Amino acid sequence: MSRLSPNAPASAQQRLIEAAAELFYHDGITATGIDTIVKHAGVAKKSLYNNFASKAALVATYLEVRHAEWLDLYATRLAQAHTPQDRVMAVFLAYEDHAEHAYPRGFRGCGLLNAAAELPAGAGGRAVVRRHKEQVEALLAEHLEALFNDRARAQQLAQHLAFLLEGAMARAGLEGESDCLRQARTMAAAMLEVA
Repeated sequence: MSRLSPNAPASAQQRLIEAAAELFYHDGITATGIDTIVKHAGVAKKSLYNNFASKAALVATYLEVRHAEWLDLYATRLAQAHTPQDRVMAVFLAYEDHAEHAYPRGFRGCGLLNAAAELPAGAGGRAVVRRHKEQVEALLAEHLEALFNDRARAQQLAQHLAFLLEGAMARAGLEGESDCLRQARTMAAAMLEVA
């Protein structure tokens, strides 16, 4: 997924982020060395250290960019939603859009969770991932509270839906397609009807 404008010339920093994003997503953070990133970006090694203090700083930037990309997908879906239930479904649809993006070497699931699995406990990157997941659950709770006018009920159901969504995303990543996410959205809609 790319936040760069196809018409704008990319700076060395942008090229490094794009290269890191592709390589980290497909090969993993640990398996991707600085030399590989620099070569893939087509920049000098010095450019990397002029823009990022370390590989950890590049990883943190990559995770922030992934988060921002998801927020963009969600904002697009939210703009099309007219009811609180539609807004809940916008969260699920944004995950489907994420899964259906044309990844050069296939869909491997949530890039944030994939990265978190590689990072040690206490790493700054894990905090970025946690904030993203907490924000997704908070968005669900906000829309559910508008639907039910009951904060406690909304928060409980938001947690259930967030867990459903995460499980579906993990399974979709294993299967390499978004079908599990569509099924999760159908399940979520059914849960809203009986809640």
